[in-house]
Amino acid sequence: MRTTERRSRIEALGAFLPAGSQTNDEIRAEAPGLGDADVERITGIAERRVHDPDPTAGEDSFGMALAAARDCLAASRHRATDLDVVISASITRVKDGGRFHFEPSFAGMLAGELGARPGIISFDVSNACAGMMTGVWLLDRMIRSGAVRGGMVVSGEQATRVARTAARELTDSYDPQFASLSVGDSAAAVILDESTDPADRIHYIELMTCSEYSHLCLGMPSDRSQGIGLYTDNKKMHDRDRLKLWPRFHEDFLAKNGRRFADEEFDYVIHHQVGTRFIDYVNQTAEAEFGTSMPASLQVVERFGNTATTSHFLTLREHLRGNVPSVRDAAPSDGTPHEGARIGGARYLMVPAASGVVTGALSATITNAGV
Repeated sequence: MRTTERRSRIEALGAFLPAGSQTNDEIRAEAPGLGDADVERITGIAERRVHDPDPTAGEDSFGMALAAARDCLAASRHRATDLDVVISASITRVKDGGRFHFEPSFAGMLAGELGARPGIISFDVSNACAGMMTGVWLLDRMIRSGAVRGGMVVSGEQATRVARTAARELTDSYDPQFASLSVGDSAAAVILDESTDPADRIHYIELMTCSEYSHLCLGMPSDRSQGIGLYTDNKKMHDRDRLKLWPRFHEDFLAKNGRRFADEEFDYVIHHQVGTRFIDYVNQTAEAEFGTSMPASLQVVERFGNTATTSHFLTLREHLRGNVPSVRDAAPSDGTPHEGARIGGARYLMVPAASGVVTGALSATITNAGV
């Protein structure tokens, strides 16, 4: 009889980044309505990756997701035939040129391309930019229940489709499509299996949706031109009350277990990669709510933009590969410097921030993940 509780771990990470990129000057040339608005000053983003629109390049949502999944398997101890489940979390389900696919599922098609076992569990989830986090939540629960031994969560995002619509249509930096100019294209994949060592373990992952704010960020077909539009009320979406949702939710969760945020001893925090000012503001708000300094904050948004569902796992993979050039430490309230953080055996906190509004926390210690 099994007497210990099953837990999951992050076993391997993979990613795909298109070679093409776009600078703010190049965006400005396509967006006459921007005027003299300084995109980099507002968002902190210098450039973002952009897919090749040629269908033969294989950089639609499906093709990028497949490349990330194969990259993940190359870094993993597992083969495709070892996987019990594949979960796809893409918002943009573009395949075969410019076609949006809903059926058959991306997950089923990906499992087939990867050479997974016949009859493998496969399904798609859709939860805005918290899609991959939701997939990991589901897979973690499946492993903990004993239903599966391990699986993969994967997403490919052709997000810059909304940027092209915004460039045609927006009128100024206050336009609800302005946030669309911050997005970038990418794919990411993560394999979870059962943890046998606390040094490699997801300690908890909890999510919460506050649907009363769902109207603040909406993706839909544009009613002004051919294309997909993203409409965001940035002022209300990122005001202090909204930013307090995560620390208060997290604080309540920890209190039920007799713990405080400071007790978690996180080495790093990864926020949704919306922009540098957003990340700084979230950290400042959380420090005030928790009454303690924040861990070192990791970000790649300056180079890749907001990559939607993939942002946390892309940032984590880049960090574990040593490709995050700077770690921004939130200044503690007493002015003392943050102590040096570990890399091997470090404890990570991932905080989603998605349309819905979705927030939550994933806590994991990572020592031997393949990247």
